[in-house]
Amino acid sequence: MIDQNSRNAVWRWPDSWSVGAVLVVMVVLAPVISVLWIALTPTENIWPHLMSTVMPRYLGNTLVLMLGVAAVTAGLGTGTAWLVTMYRFPGRGWLDVALLFPMAIPAYVGAYALVDFLEYAGPLQAGMRAAFGWSSAQDYWFPEIRARGPAVIVLSGALFPYVYLLARAAFRETSAEAYETARALGCGPWALFWRVGLPMARPAIATGVALVMMETVADYGTVQHFGVQTLTTGIFSTWLNGGNAGGAAQIAGVVLLLIFALVALERLSRRRARFFRTSRAARPVQPKVLTGMRAGLASLACLIPFGIGFLLPVAVMAKLSVANLDVWADPGLGAALVNTLMVGGIAAIVTVGAALFLVYGLRMMGREVARWVLPVTALGYAAPGAVLALGLLIPLAAFDNWLADGIEGVTGVDPGLILTGTSAAIVLAYVVRFFGVAQGAVDTAFGRVSPNMPMAARSLGRTAGGALQAVYLPLMRGSVATALLIVFVDCVKELPATLLLRPFNFNTLSTRVFELASLERLGEAAPAALLVMGVGLIAVIALARANRA
Repeated sequence: MIDQNSRNAVWRWPDSWSVGAVLVVMVVLAPVISVLWIALTPTENIWPHLMSTVMPRYLGNTLVLMLGVAAVTAGLGTGTAWLVTMYRFPGRGWLDVALLFPMAIPAYVGAYALVDFLEYAGPLQAGMRAAFGWSSAQDYWFPEIRARGPAVIVLSGALFPYVYLLARAAFRETSAEAYETARALGCGPWALFWRVGLPMARPAIATGVALVMMETVADYGTVQHFGVQTLTTGIFSTWLNGGNAGGAAQIAGVVLLLIFALVALERLSRRRARFFRTSRAARPVQPKVLTGMRAGLASLACLIPFGIGFLLPVAVMAKLSVANLDVWADPGLGAALVNTLMVGGIAAIVTVGAALFLVYGLRMMGREVARWVLPVTALGYAAPGAVLALGLLIPLAAFDNWLADGIEGVTGVDPGLILTGTSAAIVLAYVVRFFGVAQGAVDTAFGRVSPNMPMAARSLGRTAGGALQAVYLPLMRGSVATALLIVFVDCVKELPATLLLRPFNFNTLSTRVFELASLERLGEAAPAALLVMGVGLIAVIALARANRA
């Protein structure tokens, strides 16, 4: 028989940290659950119509883009990482960092720049006509610009740094002894890469390619500008043009299935892969000096993706900005900048704060709970912004109307739509979308703090909150600041969720760029694009400094 004291020892009321952690998990997962619910219970089931008309085209284009971008980024990212790790050649010192710079360029900005450069009135074709004496487009052949091929090039140029960063870290972490042993056994440069470097880096490369494919599925601005109809553009057209939220949710459900399949495949590919260092003090790789043609080819191989992913967008936007200096004084640009700083800053603070609360609360509940819950809360980052916007807007609109009716019934005053009528919905979408980024950074930072220190603080009478404030936060200050910066930059670049959730007459820098570019007013969009790229570049430089070997 269990006495009352034993029962009290077993049963404990959940503390505020546990309750708060559960609430954070519910908020993060709510949009995904909402999308699935709307898809399964549509007011008008148009799924048969979608399957017989547009769905094959949406799905086919999406798969082609995913596979094309995955193949190109895997080659570019892995190849350039191998070159800068294993060899010395002209420009290798600055290219080592510069190859990360395309991460600062939103893919849709790269799309606008490439089309502006390649179109009939652009500098390339104009130069060709002047050089060869052609007078019209009938005098020569030029490939179609607004098509899937150029979209793959733009997305690959913007996304290959994901693979490059992870592959470079994996190559550098491999001990020099492994490469030296392979050379002693007769492996040449190609055999060294295929038999030693690539197998050791395969898990990292698989992770990077999976991230790239997720970003490709989530993209809207690039594919819309190139006229490629994908699942994401299908969500926009079915919901906004067709007025059918259920059909849009069903397309969003297909997107979620693709994302979940990618996550499962990525984890399955790493399930049986186990690589270990052979010694504690592994010697770093000593790059081999290249000379002559080999050195030139290595430099060129690194310069091409850097030029497509970074130099071309920056050059085009800078040229257009100089040609439209009066746009810098446009009140619309100032308002978009203020709105961007406001919603991005609030979202970054809320996201990182919620991640701190969740991770700390789960750690106090036990490692086993954290191991199962933390991966689930990262699903928001995998879900495209358009999917999250759909999952948020409909429930929030219903709640807003209910709340407004209740307040008006009590006070006689109609407060309007408090959430969906303001930027609050955008902030909430950003929090859900980028919670996985903040959670990963915070969880890693907690793991670097010795458990003895907070235990000592608790033994001296500190509460759980006191231990967090006095012990953890001072030691995690750098990681928290980095998480704030990365989340803020991601918010600045986010386009689909902002387009769908923004209130009337509310623009951020990203939506201003999209709107003006869609109206073929790229010169007016260029200053906003430069500001977006400048913010992104600050974060990339900080990331490069944090990952210096």
